[in-house]
Amino acid sequence: MGNLLKVLTREIENYPHFFLDFENAQPTDGEREVWNQVNSVLQDSESILAGLQAYKGAGQEIRDAIQNPNVLSLQEQAWNSVCPLVIKLKNFYDFSNRLEDALKSLLESLTCAPLTPTQHLEREQALAKQFAEILHFTLRFDELKMRNPAIQNDFSYYRRTISRNRLNNMNLDIENEVNNEMANKMSLFYAEATPMLKTLSNATTNFVTENKTLPLDNTTDCLSTMASVCKVMLETPEYSSRFSSEDTRLFCMRVMVGVIILYDHVHPNGAFNKSSKIDMKGCIKVLKDQPAEKVGGLLDALKFTTKHLNDESTPKNIRTMLP
Repeated sequence: MGNLLKVLTREIENYPHFFLDFENAQPTDGEREVWNQVNSVLQDSESILAGLQAYKGAGQEIRDAIQNPNVLSLQEQAWNSVCPLVIKLKNFYDFSNRLEDALKSLLESLTCAPLTPTQHLEREQALAKQFAEILHFTLRFDELKMRNPAIQNDFSYYRRTISRNRLNNMNLDIENEVNNEMANKMSLFYAEATPMLKTLSNATTNFVTENKTLPLDNTTDCLSTMASVCKVMLETPEYSSRFSSEDTRLFCMRVMVGVIILYDHVHPNGAFNKSSKIDMKGCIKVLKDQPAEKVGGLLDALKFTTKHLNDESTPKNIRTMLP
């Protein structure tokens, strides 16, 4: 494990601390099968983000159609603008299902006996890196989605138009791809403020439920270990200075926040409780030590997409840090 550097420059009691090589980790023979499976999903993630970033919506066409209900040409124009967008939205939704399967495969690998979750993350760094990449993608996707109200407006118009069947003289071949059942599923997905995060959260919860012989701690320890490792790497200059790019620092921050949110949804007591295995005060401090423009969205994610922040058991000093 030559590329694994122990962080020995300070004493960090009770929290796992080792260097995860997010930039250069390569799969060993033992990781290869799962790595290949997950990689086939992750290799499409950038095109999904690019598609979402380029999503402009059909707001003007929809407004024109609604304001002029008797002008057939405007109805056709709105419909013809919305249909390709709905296919794009279906592609994003389909990708969330693939991502869910990939996450479950990684959780199986990173939590199984006889190794502890810490040993798994330490020894199977390529899989740990893929787990991190899924979280990184998820937060980026949800940030873009939250800033784009056109998505829900377009899909609402599509559903209203289909259900009224006012365009029965038009080509409705799209229903072969997005039938009513699919539309219902997509509607639930896009109704979430952070749909990809919700997908991962549900996937992790289902993983725990389906694997009754696997102690819950195996899964939550995997998440808390990842959070702790990211925090230590970010706050230890000797190691953060080894990142070849500033993007890796942001990657590390996103991953830390992603695993905290997952932990908070999966662990019965959440991430903010005094008994939590995540040093929440330390994690928040690491974020607040960064330039505000880089971490505003991440602090908001901790405030608005976690489950237990406002519980009575959350220490006041933690709540004060996330006003």
